[in-house]
Order: sequence, then structure tokens, then C-alpha cells
Amino acid sequence: MAFDDLLVSGNISASGMSAERLRMEVIANNVANATATRGPNGGPYRRQDVVFESVLRDAAYDSPTAMLGGVHVAGIEDDQSELPRVHDPGHPDADADGYVSMPNVFLPIEMVNLMTASRAYEANLKVLQTLRQQMEQTLTLLR
Repeated sequence: MAFDDLLVSGNISASGMSAERLRMEVIANNVANATATRGPNGGPYRRQDVVFESVLRDAAYDSPTAMLGGVHVAGIEDDQSELPRVHDPGHPDADADGYVSMPNVFLPIEMVNLMTASRAYEANLKVLQTLRQQMEQTLTLLR
């Protein structure tokens, strides 16, 4: 394994950590707005999801990892699933029939998404820590 391959591996893990951190921020925003019946567009808050995209590099040299580039966030999209309706005639946002459109945020789903994002972040962090240890051991052997 060439030294450049170690740097590529570190960059891939770092890009994964950055993407997962943003995903955790979006999930936290979803949880914070789980009961917001009035969002910036005037209607109820819509759950948001992060879309990842793989990054491929130009093959500048002949190496198994030459094409790998990590991941980046392609965008943050609103979830277009149906908004649940709750009967609450006293609510200020209730329609003529007394129903309120609520956000399409479900806390158990958000918690599972938060756990998977957190574990993916931790896995990428572990890769960076392992790479650092390998580099330190290599430098120690070269002394």
C-alpha cells in the first residue's frame, strides 16, 4: 500500500464524517420541529432527508484506490409523504372540520436514523484513528 493510498483512505473517512454530521443536524432539526404546524412556507413542517452521493476521482495513477473519493451531500430534500391529520378543533391552525395537518415527523424513525448516523460517524472516526496509529507505527519503524 502506497503512502498516497493512506491519505486517500483518510480523506474518504473524513468526507463520511462530515456527511454524517450534517445528517445528524438535519435529524435534530426534524425532531425540534416535530410539532410545528406552521413552517416557513406557511404549512406544517415537512421532514427533511439528506441525500448522499459518492465521489469518484480521476485516475491520476495506477492504484486500486485511485478512483475512490468518498461521499458528499448532494442535497437536503423535503419528505413528500402524506401529512397526518389530527382532530383538534381548538387549534389555531384547524380547518373548517376541526382537523390540523401535523408534520410528517415520527420520533421513533428519527431516533433510528440518528443512531445509524451516529454509528456511521463513529465507524469513520475509528478508521481515521486506525490510520493514524498505522502511520505512527510506520514512522517509529523507520527511525
